[in-house]
Amino acid sequence: MEGPRSAVDRLWPDRPARITELGGGITNKNFKVEVEGGVFVLRMGGARTELLGIDRAVEFAAGTRANEVGVGPEVVEFVRSEGWLVARFIEGRAISPEQMREPEMLARIAAALHRFHDSPGIPGHFDAHAVVEDYHAKAVAHGVSIPAEFDDAHEISDRIRAARGPQSSVPCHNDLLNANFIDDGDIRIVDWEYAGMGDRFFDLANFSVNHEFGVDDDRRLLKAYFGEAREGDLAALRLMRFMSDFREAMWGVLQSGISELDFGFLEYAAKHFNRLEATASSAEFDSYFAQLTPEVP
Repeated sequence: MEGPRSAVDRLWPDRPARITELGGGITNKNFKVEVEGGVFVLRMGGARTELLGIDRAVEFAAGTRANEVGVGPEVVEFVRSEGWLVARFIEGRAISPEQMREPEMLARIAAALHRFHDSPGIPGHFDAHAVVEDYHAKAVAHGVSIPAEFDDAHEISDRIRAARGPQSSVPCHNDLLNANFIDDGDIRIVDWEYAGMGDRFFDLANFSVNHEFGVDDDRRLLKAYFGEAREGDLAALRLMRFMSDFREAMWGVLQSGISELDFGFLEYAAKHFNRLEATASSAEFDSYFAQLTPEVP
């Protein structure tokens, strides 16, 4: 695999460049590249990421769409053969989890998500229930020992899928970690590698659980997103928080068998299994199934 200097020389030939590695990436390597004419982020995909369901062409299309609707940075180049993406660097500030709960910020986040969810379709598909099964099958194929917690979690996943029924597919990000948000006067979202057509409630739940929202926080999120906080929507969001953690747990399990990075993937998986077990054992969890409102086609 080529290093960043070689990649930069190919992308910006005969142009002096300053390269700085950006922290925070687990799956990929990201570099800030300062050259004449601009400042960019070079994203170099990690090894065997296709096993995680990542399609770099889909990531490029999603990132391009996000920029079109004012949510993502400008994507300036995609080298399909190498899995490299180049986006314009955004000068902005991080948004702390505490700030995410503030009414004005929550309204801005909800509006940004709504703009992307309501945009025209993108390539790719993301179904959290199918993803955990796919990760399980691939982990087994690579000789990974599956945690005992998988079976019970999978039964609950099936129960949620059956109770909610088929859902409309919209463009979704599907990896709304805190580090993927930047405020430059507008809300920008980066890292579109898991994007695809999917369930908006997974995106909302993924954002919620990654920011450790409580029930009242989720009501405020739904009010900002839909204009009202319906009990059926709250139930769907709270159930899909379980699926967000299940996806993260099985991502860690699979990564433990395929990644070349020095990272505690099994510890990461255990953290999310512990959290989903706490979610499922909460007093109100079962009540959410009865509160679900069937989607009207």
